Amino acid sequence: MSKVKVQPLADRVLVEAAQAEEKTAGGIIIPDTAKEKPQRGKIIAVGGGKKDEPMTVKVGDTVLYGKYAGTELNIEGKDYLIMRESDIFAII
Repeated sequence: MSKVKVQPLADRVLVEAAQAEEKTAGGIIIPDTAKEKPQRGKIIAVGGGKKDEPMTVKVGDTVLYGKYAGTELNIEGKDYLIMRESDIFAII
């Protein structure tokens, strides 16, 4: 697991997006221009939550989120997303 020196605030989480699919189920290789943005990732850091709402997700959880959710960040050469917990649809 990555050690990142970023601590999200309130109900925000830091997510490392999964790699985009390289092949289709039928074995066709997908070119870089046609790859879709992944909608799954691993929680790297979690904020403290809001006053009346504790955080549901924890570090290490694999989650599903919206296609356009979060803000992209580049920290120490790696790409991450920071988003609110409410942007997360499910824990896998």
